[in-house]
Amino acid sequence: MNKRLWIATATAATAALALTACGGSSSGSGSSADGTTTIKFVAADYGSNGQNPSQAYWDGVVQAFEQANPKVKVDLQVINWNDISAKLATMVQNKQYPDVVEGPGYASFAQNGLLYGANDVLDASVQSDLVPALAKAGQQNGTAYGIPFVSSSRAFLINNALWQKAGLPMSGSQAVAPKTWAEVETDAKALKAAGVQVPLGLPLGSEEAQAESFMWEMNNGGGYTDAAGKWTVNAPANVATFQQLGKWVDAGLTEKDPGSVKRTDLYADFASGKVGMLNGMPTQLDDIKKNNLQVTWAALPTAQAGGTPQTLGVGDWIYGFKPGGHAAQIKAFLNFAFQKDNQVKFDEEYNLLPVTKSAITQVQTDVPALVPFLNALPAAQFVPVANPAWDTVNAQVKTQIGGALKDPQGVLDTLQKAAATAGQ
Repeated sequence: MNKRLWIATATAATAALALTACGGSSSGSGSSADGTTTIKFVAADYGSNGQNPSQAYWDGVVQAFEQANPKVKVDLQVINWNDISAKLATMVQNKQYPDVVEGPGYASFAQNGLLYGANDVLDASVQSDLVPALAKAGQQNGTAYGIPFVSSSRAFLINNALWQKAGLPMSGSQAVAPKTWAEVETDAKALKAAGVQVPLGLPLGSEEAQAESFMWEMNNGGGYTDAAGKWTVNAPANVATFQQLGKWVDAGLTEKDPGSVKRTDLYADFASGKVGMLNGMPTQLDDIKKNNLQVTWAALPTAQAGGTPQTLGVGDWIYGFKPGGHAAQIKAFLNFAFQKDNQVKFDEEYNLLPVTKSAITQVQTDVPALVPFLNALPAAQFVPVANPAWDTVNAQVKTQIGGALKDPQGVLDTLQKAAATAGQ
């Protein structure tokens, strides 16, 4: 939506609460002689292709927070989403711990005893406002460490003009979306015959290959783990999934090399009218509107007829590191960041989904286009973010899974071994 960013006005009550929380003495290198404490905050950038960076949003929040809390300063660093995991890992390895992180997973940090529990850094009233499914995904061994900050779900997205060009069926102004993989193949062949550059978008490059893979796997009865949390990366259902995807690649129904295609690049191609259908997400709404595209959103197709469509739920996290000893200051900042107005502004700015029930109510009214994604969120499935081995598995899936299009069994066996080793 790219609305002009703003600075939240802090109420006297908020200021009093935050000052009370931070009134005690602070330990660690973030404290100065005049009693001011500086906390280091590392956040992910949610801008797209350099546009609408998150720096401006967080600058506004930080300025408003500091006005309400004159004894607390926030040292903000916003990092590109593609780089933040690696840079954060380097910080931790060098023991240059931030105090607060917003963005990638928390599990390995929690396992190593580096994180505060949510009870230490977030008021109970805020915790009770979190969407239960998201809050649960932030727990490790029954304790919440990862606090959901923003969420998303996915749906199947079709360019209606290309659909009509290929002579595919419409229902009024909407495309009749494929419900099965067999229908996906039939429709992709028709799009190809009509000259569509990319009939089926399949981004299996390093940006978000783990999510794209999971969406296809779960709709064939597969996934990364079973119900007991055991790794099933090389399960027969997953092998069969990549065998099918590989056939579509070989038939020229996707990009030539999906393993090198990043999600944001594919979304840009969709916005420019080059892609017929793909697994889409709410962040595309602005580009769709900007380019006057007529589209259809539908449930993700399933491998077999009669299957129940599954969708992906994505939660990005905010969490506090313990080494600095700044629990009170972190708590004041997080309580401020989770205020309804701050949540709503961030979600509407980036077409993402709120994680608090109060913000959801507001966003449903403000942005009706997000309602289908909000409705899908409670039943969405998540990658195993609470598993401490997930960070390692996630990184390897992003760089290796594209090879499974040519060698499904071999690549998935390798990833299964990596998961088992990381979990030891």
